[in-house]
Amino acid sequence: MESTQNQDHTSVSYQNVVVMRHADRLDNFDPCWASTAARPWDPPLFEAGRLRAFQTGRSLRDTLGYPIHRVFVSPFLRCVQTASEVVSALSTVDAAEVKVSVEYGLCEMMNKMAFRNGVAPKDGNWGFNITQLEAMFPTGTLSSNAERVDKELPQWEESFEETRDRYERIFKELADKYPAENMLFVTHGEGIKVAVSSFRKDAKVYKVGYCGYVQLRRPILKKDQSFVTGEFDVLTDSDQTGVSYNTTKPSHQ
Repeated sequence: MESTQNQDHTSVSYQNVVVMRHADRLDNFDPCWASTAARPWDPPLFEAGRLRAFQTGRSLRDTLGYPIHRVFVSPFLRCVQTASEVVSALSTVDAAEVKVSVEYGLCEMMNKMAFRNGVAPKDGNWGFNITQLEAMFPTGTLSSNAERVDKELPQWEESFEETRDRYERIFKELADKYPAENMLFVTHGEGIKVAVSSFRKDAKVYKVGYCGYVQLRRPILKKDQSFVTGEFDVLTDSDQTGVSYNTTKPSHQ
């Protein structure tokens, strides 16, 4: 994080957050997959999706201009696999430079609109084995000291408005926990829409591609050991990184 020191011994730095959609999900390429899957609500990545995720990670490493310190991931398999590839690509030498955690609050919109053909578990048991999911991250990257903000999944049949509120809340709470670190959130398409519209009120997102992402940035004022955070600004213009949106004002320059 770049920073400047003022005469009153306060310093101003900037926190960067990248919010990314997962890569290509298998059931969009194999329509028969769900009919025989043990967990039809939780598809893995299509093989081409792994490559897309790795290439996106390389692109982030080469173009962001700042390091990613911490990654938070939805517990759905497609997001965990995406994060694993991205983190591997982000690291030039040692993947353990980045710390990764599963965060329930980044999960998919938990209602029938998001789960096609009635594939959601009838008994309400989503069956996420967090230990197994964490084992998929590159060696040494699992954050041993990070506590989840949300201790459990959202209730089934959360409304569209509740989903949007959840994403906006979790983005802010995660960023506030680590104000001196740059972050990557790997989540779902609706989360990327919220990342744009929550922090750029005149924007309406109409397309989020696989591994589409937006960059957010906010000022952090530090004096002694306390932090005062500013508001996030959306740095990513429409169609730059797989996210398309309309605005009523000129785009950020």
